[in-house]
Amino acid sequence: MADTVLLTGISGFLGSHVALQLLQAGYKVRGSLRDLNRAEEVRQTMSAHGADIKNLEFVALDLLSDAGWDEAMKGVKYLQHTASPFVTSMPDDEMELIRPAVDGTTRAINAALAARVEHIVLTSSVAAIFYGHPKTRTKPFTQEDWTDVEIETNAYSRSKTLAERKAWELADNANRRDDLSVINPSFILGPLLNKDPGTSGALVIRFLTGSLPAAPKISLHCIDVRDVAALHVLAMTAPEAKGKRLLTAGSSLSMLQMAQILKARFPAYAGKLPKFELPDWAVRLYAIFDSDARNSLGELGHSKAVDASRARAILGRDFISAKQALEEIAQTIVDQDLI
Repeated sequence: MADTVLLTGISGFLGSHVALQLLQAGYKVRGSLRDLNRAEEVRQTMSAHGADIKNLEFVALDLLSDAGWDEAMKGVKYLQHTASPFVTSMPDDEMELIRPAVDGTTRAINAALAARVEHIVLTSSVAAIFYGHPKTRTKPFTQEDWTDVEIETNAYSRSKTLAERKAWELADNANRRDDLSVINPSFILGPLLNKDPGTSGALVIRFLTGSLPAAPKISLHCIDVRDVAALHVLAMTAPEAKGKRLLTAGSSLSMLQMAQILKARFPAYAGKLPKFELPDWAVRLYAIFDSDARNSLGELGHSKAVDASRARAILGRDFISAKQALEEIAQTIVDQDLI
């Protein structure tokens, strides 16, 4: 009989890929949705990509409600907690991000521990690693680093850090640290499984529609969603992942490099893509009037070195290239007429 995995956030960009790989590996997947009316949409997505949906079922769960969590854990061997709010525009009240991230993680972990689930995999982020450190740092970041929430003011980074800290605290208090693994991915790209572009796809759409006429001097470590999903599945059973964080970040691409890659792959959109980098002073001037730009000022001109060797070792191969991941998310955006 197939082992059952409770997967929160199954309809999301990452969650859908985790579901697909779990089903392809022979697991039974119990996916959580806030609205069960989306269940048929998820079934169709999984079926369209070759999954056997007889092993797929759904439960209604909300990160901000206690209802249903204990019932959802019945018969579950593994928890995959991928659900968490992710935005590009920071809310005026940071608790709009922090509360569902921390409270949702608390509910999921507590319910899994109470049900004696064998292993828990939590999706965190490099946002819980990279920030609140000196801008002059040249030492590579690893999974041993933590964002300093006393210094970092970005609500998303604070939400991911506080939620992950809470997960480790709960595991430690239950004396079950080795039964938790945390994946800390960087900016996730790669093919979409449905018409929901997610936050990552939204940035690529901005490139292709001309809403970014010039590129700020910002670089992002990119990772393919298929690699992130594969690590989620492997972390359930890999001894090397027990009680560990897995920093999962591929090579870095600047905004201008992204534009150049997209121009080469999609020449029809060349006229809409950024052609030059915007001077930092101009970005800072623009940020006076734009909150999204203000939240990115700390990244201007800073490049981070990263050591993701632990994740690569568990994956057993190198990551899919950032170039391929970018090209493939853009291709699915074009193919699905999302622009």
